[in-house]
Amino acid sequence: MNILALIPARGGSRRVPGKNLRQLGGLPLLAWSIRAARGVPDICDILVSTDDAMIATAAREEGALVPWLRPAALATDTAATVDVCLHALDWYESEHGAPDGLLLLQPTSPLRQRETVIRGIQLFRERSRRPVVGFSPAASHPLWCFRIDGETVRPFIEGQELTSRSQDLPPAFVVNGAFYLIAPRELRQRRTFHGDDVLPLVMSDPAEAIDIDTEWDLTVAQAALAHSVAARQ
Repeated sequence: MNILALIPARGGSRRVPGKNLRQLGGLPLLAWSIRAARGVPDICDILVSTDDAMIATAAREEGALVPWLRPAALATDTAATVDVCLHALDWYESEHGAPDGLLLLQPTSPLRQRETVIRGIQLFRERSRRPVVGFSPAASHPLWCFRIDGETVRPFIEGQELTSRSQDLPPAFVVNGAFYLIAPRELRQRRTFHGDDVLPLVMSDPAEAIDIDTEWDLTVAQAALAHSVAARQ
């Protein structure tokens, strides 16, 4: 099976300036996703889509394919991820032929493990190439969430009584942004990685669910990495 791993790494970032090149454990953030895909037998290429020359250089130093700089229209805050994916996929197919799957690895999920990537690809293969999306246990259960209307507090899910203990609530999961795998034809047809037929790739390790969107997230990732290193010593 030939899987194209795509890592979208835009140069601009409002909340965390220079995010994709920020250091985590002595490596640029971008490098963690490249290394998670590097050496996985089913991954035929690791393609980085970026509009930034410095990111392109860092990606090439890690062994990724960076054949062009992303068009400016696909590098704005409002550019859709699916359009970035299809732009890269169109180029790759014209140069190398069609892969069996497109694996989106966002660089903002640096602590996903190579073993998780392999497990997700195996699930894709064994279940007739149905889309696979990464999920993690929800930090806050939806039955214990509220909305505030002025001075009134209401359950976010109406009609639910808060009588259950947290350990008695049914498991709840969230999309963690760390893994998306889909067949190219499916992505072109539906223009999303999601759908009723999506297979969940559950990641129980909370470190894999860390999504770098703020400075605080980066601090949490640094702490999680330090904890992991200490645990192995």
